[in-house]
Amino acid sequence: MKKSLLFTAVVLLVTALASRGQETGSSPFRPPSVPLVTHDPYFSIWSPADRLTDMECVHWTGARNPLHSMVRVDGKTYRLMGSSPSYAEPMKQLSLKVLPVSTIYEFGNSKIKITLTFTSPLLVKEPDILSRPITYVTWKAEPVDNQAHEVQVYFDCGSELAVNTTDQAVTWDQPGIPGLKTARAGTAAQKYLSRAGDNVRIDWGYAYLAVPGSQDPVISIAQRKALLDGFAKSGKLPQSEVFSAPRKVNEGYISLAAEWDLGKISSAATVWAMAAYDDIYSVRYFENDLKAWWRRSGLSFSDLLTKASLDYDKTLLKCGNFNEELMKDLEKAGGEKYAQMCALVYRQCLAAQKLVADKEGNPLLFPKENFSNGCIGTVDVIYPFSPFVFLFSPTLAKAMMEPVLDYAKSDRWKFPFAPHDLGTYPFATGQVYGGGEKDETDQMPVEETGNMIIMLAALARTEGNADFAKKYWPLVEKWADYLLSKGFDPENQLCTDDFAGHLAHNVNLSAKAIVAVASYSMLCDMTGQKKKAAEIRKKAESMASDWVRLATEGDHTLLAYDQKGTWSQKYNLVWDKLLGLNMFPEAVLQREIEYYKKAQAEFGLPLDSRERYSKNDWITWSATLAANIDDFRTIFDPVYHYAEKCPDRVPLSDWYIVDNARQVGFQARSVVGGFFIRMLADPELWKKWAAE
Repeated sequence: MKKSLLFTAVVLLVTALASRGQETGSSPFRPPSVPLVTHDPYFSIWSPADRLTDMECVHWTGARNPLHSMVRVDGKTYRLMGSSPSYAEPMKQLSLKVLPVSTIYEFGNSKIKITLTFTSPLLVKEPDILSRPITYVTWKAEPVDNQAHEVQVYFDCGSELAVNTTDQAVTWDQPGIPGLKTARAGTAAQKYLSRAGDNVRIDWGYAYLAVPGSQDPVISIAQRKALLDGFAKSGKLPQSEVFSAPRKVNEGYISLAAEWDLGKISSAATVWAMAAYDDIYSVRYFENDLKAWWRRSGLSFSDLLTKASLDYDKTLLKCGNFNEELMKDLEKAGGEKYAQMCALVYRQCLAAQKLVADKEGNPLLFPKENFSNGCIGTVDVIYPFSPFVFLFSPTLAKAMMEPVLDYAKSDRWKFPFAPHDLGTYPFATGQVYGGGEKDETDQMPVEETGNMIIMLAALARTEGNADFAKKYWPLVEKWADYLLSKGFDPENQLCTDDFAGHLAHNVNLSAKAIVAVASYSMLCDMTGQKKKAAEIRKKAESMASDWVRLATEGDHTLLAYDQKGTWSQKYNLVWDKLLGLNMFPEAVLQREIEYYKKAQAEFGLPLDSRERYSKNDWITWSATLAANIDDFRTIFDPVYHYAEKCPDRVPLSDWYIVDNARQVGFQARSVVGGFFIRMLADPELWKKWAAE
């Protein structure tokens, strides 16, 4: 098969990255679950196994989303992906490498080596590419014995991708798209935006498998067993099945399959496919049903597939360069284990969100609170994730905050503090948490208000101006007044760690309020209000001084002002350091670090003195308080250890027991974008990556 010079460069770059771990002498990393196809809360497929052939692939919720791949070498069939057909021998998995936008598996035997690469091009600098719901799957076959071998390659994806439950009926066809051979499947009902919730999957739109016609693939849609058996036994696919009526997934397990005959190869040969999903409508934003960002100019899905196909070489080269440059800077910022954890969660962060265009064509980014309560636009999910967008894309930071700010300034929101959420995904139609927009019961007043002001200040620090905050200035003033009145000694209320219950006099929440007040002073200064900025700063300094005096107990600070003999992580203090607010003495931060080093367990630092669980996003924030890389790694590296040893094979959970690495709850959430906060502690890296 012919390959362009650009394609050859892509292959060489991917191969170099795959072997990088071995070159540095590091041991292989074992993720709890491996990202394969990662785009949004509905199109997110993972492998929950050490070897890709051990188990079927799953949706992030754990529901089956099977993908299968096989290869025939000189008439003998081997499995590369999936546990079916069980009679086909699995080819030995030689290595696994998880990079920010790519996952690379290597398989081999005495005759051949197969490199299987999944690339979801979530390039934050290029929203048009980021928002494409298309993953490239690439196979590179290369003889290793200096002999020529007959090789055929197989891949399928199941119609489970397009249903919430397998008792739903599906239809399928093979749409004619110039330059591509294509198959698709979707529910017969096609009720767009018909359900909201947490442990649910999409049941509108269509799953696609598309392959460039130039690769001369055979495409078939049929019962899964017939497809698997046909290829395993003969290297050929049966013809597509045609039914006169829709068919339930659990009756037929329909798959979309492709087969390539590479012929007799004596050197490396490569084929690739696109796994894609057209959701048609993505999010309901009050009275408007919004579409994905890539659709804003009227592009059809057929045109998008064509464009993505033509862009393959160029996009993979961009992805390879992005992986290499980011990994280098991550290692510089926090070490090899830190870099690997950021690589693992990069796609997880973005696959828990949806980038759409509003009715004026502006970007809006909506996170889903995965396996927590299914909320959309949750402020205390946006806050821990926010270092990711402050590092990579101020545009996406604004796209994430704007819906919350617009809602909070509307007539619908009656409270002097910030809202918790915008609804239940995918319906951003008004707060549902803690009594909703009509009830103050169980809200998070200090938590969410502090979050919003701190994030507005961080955005201003990133962009070098406070223009975005100025658009919402009356709201910012109202929220700052609330924190000046209620923030220093919080009433009996919830914070983001709501699973721990209500807590009065919460010292970490108080720290957040103080940092937020100081952030407000910074915003006043950046908007030309110098006198007010000085007045507010004096108030913040007084609050901080009182905090140090009242919160300190010996060699650490308390959980609550009135609870002696307690302690907690003070992760909210990190923004005092990152924003250069200097409300709290460096000695206070270092004293906390020294205490954390003594208090941590095998798999990380407990959240506080009440329980043996923690959250790895907050551990990373607390570790970033450290003044040197050694202390940072001492506190962060157990998070890596947790990921390797966690027995719960789910997309990385952020809430777990620090003594045994068991998941308590939550998985596949965007909050682990907080891992990137360490990059913000290096002003040069922050400036470099935030440039747009």
